[in-house]
Amino acid sequence: MSPEAQTAPPPPAPPNPEGVAENGGRPKISGSLPLLSLAALGVVFGDIGTSPLYTLKTVLDLAGDKPDAFTVLGSLSLVIWTLTIITSVKYVNFAMRINNDGEGGILALMSLLGAKQHRRPAIVAVGLLGAALIYGDGAITPAISVLSALEGLNIVAPSFKPYVLPAAVAVLIALFAIQPMGMAKIGRAFGPIMSLWFLVIAALGIWGIAQHPAVLWAINPRYGLQYLFSGGFTSFLVLGGVFLCVTGAEALYADMGHFGPKPIRLTWSFLVFPALVLNYAGQGALVLSGAPTGDNIFFRLCPPVILLPMVILATVATIIASQSIITGAFSMTRQAIQLGWMPRLPITQTSQFGYGQIYVGPVNWLLMLVTLGLTLGFGKSDNLAAAYGIAVSATMLMTSALLFIAMREIWGWSVWAAGAVAGAFMVVDAGFVAANFMKIAAGGYVPLVLASLVYGVMWVWHSGAQAVSARFLEKLMPIVDLLKLIEEQHIARVPGSAVFLTRALKDAPPVLVWHIKQNRALHERVLIFTSITESVPWMRRSDRLQVEEVAPLMWRATVRFGFMERPDVPALLRQANVLGCKLKLDDVTYYVGHETVVRRRDGKGLPRVVENMFAYLQRNSVHVSDYFRLPTDSVVELGREVSI
Repeated sequence: MSPEAQTAPPPPAPPNPEGVAENGGRPKISGSLPLLSLAALGVVFGDIGTSPLYTLKTVLDLAGDKPDAFTVLGSLSLVIWTLTIITSVKYVNFAMRINNDGEGGILALMSLLGAKQHRRPAIVAVGLLGAALIYGDGAITPAISVLSALEGLNIVAPSFKPYVLPAAVAVLIALFAIQPMGMAKIGRAFGPIMSLWFLVIAALGIWGIAQHPAVLWAINPRYGLQYLFSGGFTSFLVLGGVFLCVTGAEALYADMGHFGPKPIRLTWSFLVFPALVLNYAGQGALVLSGAPTGDNIFFRLCPPVILLPMVILATVATIIASQSIITGAFSMTRQAIQLGWMPRLPITQTSQFGYGQIYVGPVNWLLMLVTLGLTLGFGKSDNLAAAYGIAVSATMLMTSALLFIAMREIWGWSVWAAGAVAGAFMVVDAGFVAANFMKIAAGGYVPLVLASLVYGVMWVWHSGAQAVSARFLEKLMPIVDLLKLIEEQHIARVPGSAVFLTRALKDAPPVLVWHIKQNRALHERVLIFTSITESVPWMRRSDRLQVEEVAPLMWRATVRFGFMERPDVPALLRQANVLGCKLKLDDVTYYVGHETVVRRRDGKGLPRVVENMFAYLQRNSVHVSDYFRLPTDSVVELGREVSI
């Protein structure tokens, strides 16, 4: 794509997806509260909802071989209050009240705060690193979830043990292989299945509590604090396992734009949170009753008659959890592309009824390779637990830092009030980050390496794109000089309309000047088209398009989009004609630049490694015409060299 048209949106969906309001802006969230709540169950809560499969077992393994009542009640209390403080208080009651035109997640929050000033590198760095870290742990979630579910077969019959790993690999391959088909039809069943999952795990938890009701003392936070501060280094390490119970909490915030905050709050408060607490308590009661902790405690809760059906239900639930992670990676990739932090990737809309139902092929296959590598490399969910959580805990710490700034700048809180609330969150998050960093040697380096690679790609792409844009801005020609050139060189004006895509906000773009000098002709009617991606998810239609006539039969159109939107240039041309352009829409030729990156000879350019990496990313990125929905038989590409 031409750096002059760098801000390229994802491919289009059919008109008016998700019931976009007539005046533009974000799509309306349609549906009744019960239906939206049911749908949220299938998308938002898969990761955090399947954490009982491995969390308490990991915690007790870290606590020692034979946990006593003090250890069990203390560990369980830490799990319950971690769910309460991080998920219920921090995300549901605070973070979800701070949104970027209805959108949540660390990238949306970064854009919201970054919009306050043009240059806020610290906020940008925090937001991007947090997003990269989510990719790092996102590859682990499908592996640990599916493995932990299928390991229930070891309890059904020990003879199944050799088949658990191959079965997990087969399930994961199938999951990634069906992504290009879209999940619109299958996804309708996700909500009811997850409803059944939460009801069943709640019932199993109640059954376990009935065997040892004293486990309910763990609701008292005193047990957790006593264990944490009296257990020494072992208790500190246990925090790394405790954190696994909230690894999906970030999804509540990131997926807010799909359903709105009310359905997520309702579903969390009245079904998901109680079901999780009951199940964890049931598992704790089972351990207090003397059940072994060497295998999966979760499946020990199941009566033998329903054990195999429960393994099947758990496997389906973990597939749904993995699907939500994959979908989240697709959505975050699209946001990063729109904001100019990732190279253009092929994005396919898999359903006309949901903006979030997209498919990003390169991300899908890379995630599959990494997930399969982790599954085969670690072999068991116990081993993967050592690598899990470190990246998400760091992301949560960064979110808390951004929340502090949001409380000050958006809510207008004083430094003391914002510091007290956000500071409390940061203390909790910092404790989990420190405990999780103890896992680095045991596998925690994996998500950090993955996050570093993603962050590196973001930085290289943005740095290269900025350098290319700066070079072209040096060569802009004032419109007056362009008209003088046309007159002096007797440039022929041929019938038809030409649209030149550029990033330039003023003067004549290089692609237009180059075209005139090379072809000695120019169309009778000319439109200079500039697309800008703003730091908001949606733009109102009244603010989207501005048209001005810069010369007789020559216009400039400036189009603004949010980072969650996708433009349709032919449709915009029709709107531009309404606003004063006089293009002949049945005879339009689109001109885009294609740059070949070369090294600067004056030694002032980017480091050679960065320049080579950017050139590689640019060569392999999707063409601008695909992103702007340009008719392929009406596009002319002009090739040039640019030295950075």
